[in-house]
Amino acid sequence: MARIPLIAGNWKMNLDHQQAIALVQKLSWTLRDAAHDYKSCEVVVFPPFTDIRSVQTLMDADKLELGLGAQDLSKFDSGAYTGEVSGAFLKKLEVKYVLIGHSERRQYHNEGDETVQAKTAAAFRHGIVPVICVGETLEELENEGQSAVPVRQTLAALAGHDKIGDFVIAYEPVWAIGTGKVASPEEAAAVCGKIREAISAEHGPEIADATRILYGGSVKANNVAGFLRSSEVDGVLVGGASLDAEEFSGIARFQKHIAL
Repeated sequence: MARIPLIAGNWKMNLDHQQAIALVQKLSWTLRDAAHDYKSCEVVVFPPFTDIRSVQTLMDADKLELGLGAQDLSKFDSGAYTGEVSGAFLKKLEVKYVLIGHSERRQYHNEGDETVQAKTAAAFRHGIVPVICVGETLEELENEGQSAVPVRQTLAALAGHDKIGDFVIAYEPVWAIGTGKVASPEEAAAVCGKIREAISAEHGPEIADATRILYGGSVKANNVAGFLRSSEVDGVLVGGASLDAEEFSGIARFQKHIAL
């Protein structure tokens, strides 16, 4: 099954709404000038909550083909949950994707597998595609090996749902996020392959074959092609480099640098 590559830019807590508009405009112009084919490679941005409406309005008005994602959502649909954002609200803003279980949420907000599973269920309920982030710390890597933790986290996120909708897995070794250290393309492909095997064993080969599995961790335009040469890696989740329109555009144009 052909899986359309997904290039996802996580802005984290950067850019106000005016800066967000400027970045999206520059990114779309850069990709247009490069004659980017969005049907062969999907490009999605994940702004902070305060930027989503501005970015969505710009995308609608200018008919941009960029996709829109959110960085988190509540496991609850409504109620007395101060500071939380409902999937229902995101769906109204035409958000297509949502990050769930990012290592920073797991580390700084103590989000464990149970919370990730509940947020995944919320995304499914509202027809938003969860981008489930998995990955091991350096300590876990040394104690358990490179695939044990991401496989376990993946299966935990997908467990117990009445119906599994479309989802994406993003493998981000925690030891490689923002550190300048990068897993080798061979290591990334091997872990993504193990994740796909686990999904196939638990949920069937059709779901596994349809699932896009991304790599993330210090990805840049000059190293992305190495990761995406593997049939097991279906795209990348980009952090800091997604804040630079030229750099992120270069990542999205990876197909110009590898033989597909």
